[in-house]
Amino acid sequence: MATPGFAAGAYASINGLGAGTLMKKPLAAGGAEAGGPDFSALLGKALDATAEAGRKADVQTASVAAGRADVVDVVTAVAESETAIQTLVAVRDKVIAAYEEIMRMPV
Repeated sequence: MATPGFAAGAYASINGLGAGTLMKKPLAAGGAEAGGPDFSALLGKALDATAEAGRKADVQTASVAAGRADVVDVVTAVAESETAIQTLVAVRDKVIAAYEEIMRMPV
């Protein structure tokens, strides 16, 4: 699922979230679709993609140890996994920084 363009794919998936989209109020619970994608769903997809990249790297590593895969495939899978983890950590850091900034705001 994860590719070398994992970060670009993640950014492209939220490309439609402009300021106008973020300012829309969600509809009622029983109503139609909300103003934009659910943040928790986007975060869940990113976590799933990161976990899948790690599993793929593990499978490739086991395959090369058994002599069934090429070392280039292992290096590519590990690089994809590393990129996915770095992207996830960067997003986590931004969320924490935003939370800390909100907590510093006067009420």
